[in-house]
Formats: sequence, C-alpha cells, structure tokens
Amino acid sequence: MKLIDLHCDALLKLSEGKGSLRFADAKELQTNKKRLHKGQVKVQCFAIFIEPDIPSDQKFQVALTQVDYFYKEVIGKNPDMVHIKEWSDFEKINIGQIGAMLTLEGVDAIGNDLTRLHILYQLGVRSVGLTWNNANLAADGAGEPRGGGLTLFGKEIVQFNNDHQILTDISHLSDKGIWEVIELAKYPIASHSNSRTLCNHLRNLTDEQAKAMFKRNAMIHVVYYPPFVKEAGEVTISDLIRHIDHFCSLGGVSHIGLGSDFDGIRAFITDLEDASKTQNLINELLKHFKEDEVRGFAYQNFLNHRPGVLG
Repeated sequence: MKLIDLHCDALLKLSEGKGSLRFADAKELQTNKKRLHKGQVKVQCFAIFIEPDIPSDQKFQVALTQVDYFYKEVIGKNPDMVHIKEWSDFEKINIGQIGAMLTLEGVDAIGNDLTRLHILYQLGVRSVGLTWNNANLAADGAGEPRGGGLTLFGKEIVQFNNDHQILTDISHLSDKGIWEVIELAKYPIASHSNSRTLCNHLRNLTDEQAKAMFKRNAMIHVVYYPPFVKEAGEVTISDLIRHIDHFCSLGGVSHIGLGSDFDGIRAFITDLEDASKTQNLINELLKHFKEDEVRGFAYQNFLNHRPGVLG
C-alpha cells in the first residue's frame, strides 16, 4: 500500500555530508530513494531544519544550502523524484515515481523578514512550523520553559501561510502556541506528533489538543521516534499503533497520517528502522483496522484534507 510521509530530515544529512552522500542509495540515509521505493512511499516531505547553534546571520544561507541539495541531489539526479509545488501535483505522480515536497521546521532562518519566507515559498515550501524546540522570534517551542505562545511576528507568519495555502505545523510548538495556531491557522497540521496520554512527552499532544485539531479538519501524523511512543523499554510497531487507536477513539479516524522523522532520529521502533520497512507498519495496521481506514492513515486522509480540497 502506497503512503505519504510528512516529515524527514534527509536534507540536513545531505548538507552535513557536503556532497559525499548520494540520495539514491546512501546507506546513511533512512529515506534514500532505494528505501523509499521498497517501502512504497509515494510522497516524502523533506524538512529544512537549521540547528539552533548556527549563528543568526548564517541561518538563511544554511537553509538555502539545504534547498540546493533538494534541487540538485534529490530532484536533479533522480528523474523518478517529482517535485510537488502545488497541492494539485499529488494527482500527477505516476507509477514508479515518488513525489517530494519541501517543508520548513522552524522559522529561525528568516529572522524577522517575511520576504525570506516568501522566497522559500517560491522555492517550494508548502508547510511551515514556527519553531523547533527552542524559542525564536515567532513563538516558543515545546522545550522553552517560559511556555509563551506566538509573537506578533508569529501571527504574521500564520496569516502569510493562510494567504498562500501553506500548512502551519504545530509539532514542536509550546502548548500555548499550539492553541493559538489552532485558533488562527486556516491550515493547521501536526507533521510528526503522538499522544501525550499514552506517552507523557512535551512533544506529544494532549487529548484536548487532538480533539480540537480533528474538529478543525486538521491532520495529526504519528511519529516513529521511540521516546515519543513509549516512556521506557523496547518500542514495537504495536506500541505505535496504540497511538493511532487512541486518536481514533477521540474521533480522528479520518484525520490520522504518518510522519516518520527518519534521518532526524537515532533510535528506532523494532522492524521500522528506515523507509524500506514501512510496509511492516502497514501490514500490522491491517490486522487491527479496516483496509479503507489503513488506506486513510497511509495517504488518503491527507489527500482529502490538504489545502485546495477543503478550500
């Protein structure tokens, strides 16, 4: 069964490799093209992520470098990788092709300049998370003890996203920031987050937040990172499925998707160590849910709720 994965950090690894890694088959990449094909990943979203310790005046250049790797290494060298620039492009992916969409994980790179965000939009970014775990000029992240919400600039970014049919990603935001995005964003999404009820991690979502997202017709994409799945011990695919089942119990059966976080994680769910193993998750899901529900989790729910479909 084909699937859409809303989050990976392959661009960070490609950038850190300084040209030494081939996206086609580098063993260091959990989401290399060979593994994506084997796992039947039909669309992979590629995050632009800037490490917090990068000097402020260098962050936008670092972001552009990652975009350059996307264009040259991911798209340029692989004719079967298709750049998704518009929401209608999901219908244009042929058999044997994989769609690739740019996302932005934290707006640190733009400083206080919306023009830079517009440049990234023109380059193909279609989902924007305001923060990583830290605080920046837009909002507080989940790891900021202050727990503040969105700044005025952060609200300007949400409005920019609304005006340009860009997803506003709540994964990594503080609780207050999450609630403000749910209220203000036309296209809220959680690209890689699990249930805090099942795993009490600040990166996960409360039941109230999840239900509010579902009420807004917004998607929550479960993440494969073990510390977000289970608080201790070996983590299995069944443990991840418990999060999907819990979100379903909150009314989210048609609003659940997948966001692996591959290439941004160093610990793995057993039998789900890279993109090539993704059908192991699908096969286990089919033991617990109806086929049309699993198809929804895998790709159809996102297609049904992407911008341009609901308005």
